Amino acid sequence: MTFEEAVSLLKNAVKDSHLVNQKHIDLSVIDASVRADYQKALMICQAQVSRGLISDDSLKVRLGLKA
Repeated sequence: MTFEEAVSLLKNAVKDSHLVNQKHIDLSVIDASVRADYQKALMICQAQVSRGLISDDSLKVRLGLKA
């Protein structure tokens, strides 16, 4: 899975929070049969942040978690 594929997949798990203008990634809404793919996508994205290839803020914007 590429970084772009990981971001695209994770966008499906972004949900509104009970707090105003707060979104989060919610893996509980994902079917159990594909949850491992979402977990792998999370690891790929976090690895990109850890390596300094993308900032945490930029990743959040790409995922739709931050404006």
